[in-house]
Amino acid sequence: MDPHATDHTLSIADITSTLQKVGLSTVPQERNTYPALNPFDIYRSHISELLAKQTGIEAATIYKTLAWTAKPENGDLQMAVPALRLKGKDMKELAKEIGDNFPESPLVAKPVVNGTFVGFFFKPAALTSIVLPQILKAGPTYGFNPNLGLKDPSNPAAGRKKVIVEFSSPNIAKPFHAGHLRSTIIGGFLSNLYEGAGWDVVRMNYLGDWGKQYGVLAVGFDKFGSEEELEKNPIGHLYDVYVKISKIAADEADAAKALKAEIAKVREEGQDASVKEAELKKIEEEGVDQQARNYFKRMVDGEPTALGTWKKFRDLSIAKYKETYARLNIRYDDYSGESQVKEESMEEAARIMAEKGVSEESEGAVIVDLTKYSKKLGKAIIKKKDGTSLYLTRDIGTAKERMEKYHFDKMIYVVASQQDLHLAQLFKIEEAMGWKDIADKCQHINFGMVLGMSTRKGTAKFLDDILRDVGEKMHDVMRSNADKYAQVEDPDKTADVLGISAVMVQDMKGKRINNYHFDMDRMTSFEGDTGPYLQYAHARLNSIERKARAAHPDLADVDFATQVDFSLLTEPHAVDLVRQLALWPDVFLNTVKTQEPTTVLTYLFKMAHSLSSSYDHLQVVGSERETMLARLALYVAARQVLGNGMRLLGLTPVERM
Repeated sequence: MDPHATDHTLSIADITSTLQKVGLSTVPQERNTYPALNPFDIYRSHISELLAKQTGIEAATIYKTLAWTAKPENGDLQMAVPALRLKGKDMKELAKEIGDNFPESPLVAKPVVNGTFVGFFFKPAALTSIVLPQILKAGPTYGFNPNLGLKDPSNPAAGRKKVIVEFSSPNIAKPFHAGHLRSTIIGGFLSNLYEGAGWDVVRMNYLGDWGKQYGVLAVGFDKFGSEEELEKNPIGHLYDVYVKISKIAADEADAAKALKAEIAKVREEGQDASVKEAELKKIEEEGVDQQARNYFKRMVDGEPTALGTWKKFRDLSIAKYKETYARLNIRYDDYSGESQVKEESMEEAARIMAEKGVSEESEGAVIVDLTKYSKKLGKAIIKKKDGTSLYLTRDIGTAKERMEKYHFDKMIYVVASQQDLHLAQLFKIEEAMGWKDIADKCQHINFGMVLGMSTRKGTAKFLDDILRDVGEKMHDVMRSNADKYAQVEDPDKTADVLGISAVMVQDMKGKRINNYHFDMDRMTSFEGDTGPYLQYAHARLNSIERKARAAHPDLADVDFATQVDFSLLTEPHAVDLVRQLALWPDVFLNTVKTQEPTTVLTYLFKMAHSLSSSYDHLQVVGSERETMLARLALYVAARQVLGNGMRLLGLTPVERM
């Protein structure tokens, strides 16, 4: 949190006072806009009002056509005149009319017309006097809009919308692979995004914590387990146990297969196969596979000892996961899992499917033929021949239980694109069952694969191993600058934060659906658009303030939001930076639509580049006092926006590095 910022937005009275100083008597505000939260709303409303008077077109229609531009030379806002949908008008002629007849404004310069596009440029002095106090007063809340999560914006008492974000979802005692890492990073970001939009967010981790493999694990623990190792490193130790016992089970399966072949051969030759049959019977009745089945049946039957062992494995694993998730700024409200789904929920789902003719028997199994809706959906098996339920049945029961518990308005599954078919089948089956109210509220947020990822443990990719390796690499990079390294208070912690930033930023740089290569050297570089580069931009802004405060101890008494003359910020680099800071609330709104972390990252890197090129032109220490205060306030505001964006992504901004 910024020491200069409070958790408040500017009031409409504050904004009115600022606008009156530049010659505007009231705050322009179209319906469903938030001028106290978003400076661009003021400008869009103002331009819409002026053009409505000039053209006779409704202000609400004009407002929708005003989009921010990717290229600054096209204006701060641009109108595509054909979007006004006026029949019988020459669009180029209309654009020229709008440009030629645009009235004098204290906020906006004369428009620039390019064909059928009209570009509007904000006058720097007014923009600076509006935006910087807004950022400095709102602090950590600047850019976010809690009104978006209201069920009824006109009636806040109606409450907030609720979203469940299910993400990460590793399997206990199995490696935390790259897919889980991506789900964790993207799910954490989405949770922050909806929270920033004012939704009531339930962060859910749906653990793989049930099934015969826990019988395998219990049998293995009896043979190879250590209570001491379990307490010390539950996830790693349970994995080692699982690998060892699974090897025995695989060897037994191979032996059983060989014995069956031998028995068949011996019988064919008319000889006695009883010895081999006894060996086979021993494996089948006493081997790991049968022991595991027996153990899991005890768990299903609720036998206290069996459940106690399973619960200990689960609880210790969750405690360890919580430590690791905390390093990624991730927390959960609900550690759910396959074990938590009630049998009666699955039975109810199966009954409804059968009664409504959604499911049918096929060769002893129960299936749902979805090809009647779409050939791509194929046929889904919901119960195997042996009567055991599959993931689909469990997921259908889970969705119903979650609706009854949380009454969600939206539920997001953050799962790899390899599960596209599974989720599409799930939603279509729910709809066919008459649960359209649930199906319509569910969304699958998918993502591509991570390629080329390896750790010292070889094929077992535990999250801790990944973060340790990247942190150590980051530490080596930091040591290369001995002077700066000596000034870092806690190099290990800083290296850890930088390593985590490196991993997360590389993951979020492209669109979610894209695969990407896990490139340790690339991601830990301070050159180019990387996590460390972004962290360096934040640390440098802190350094500027530290040096200014050391040179001017009386700065402790200055309120940057109200005691600074922002009209002194006239240099092109300063104006460009203010324009970018003003954009952040709009970038946030756009991110709510795209649900892509790269929308935020692209903006933050652009701002970091602007900052980098501004330092030589906007010197703080050594400047005349009033200029020094204005420039320092600008950099403090920039640090706030940069930090807000980084925290939205789940990063921890560093102050020194």
